Amino acid sequence: MPQTHRAQPAPRFVPVAKSLPEQIADAVACRSTPLSHLLRLMAALQAEGGNESLRLKLRARIGAPLDA
Repeated sequence: MPQTHRAQPAPRFVPVAKSLPEQIADAVACRSTPLSHLLRLMAALQAEGGNESLRLKLRARIGAPLDA
């Protein structure tokens, strides 16, 4: 039986991954970022050799009081 049309696969949305500095900036700016996520970002930053200013921003955010 001949097919009347050929279906194309549906286009999928694939989000573009953010760079580590962008992820850190977003996490530091958002007061609801969980501590576990901040610690994972710190580990990723250390694994890649890390920017000292980003490390200091993360450390300050991790140690910041919740109401700050």
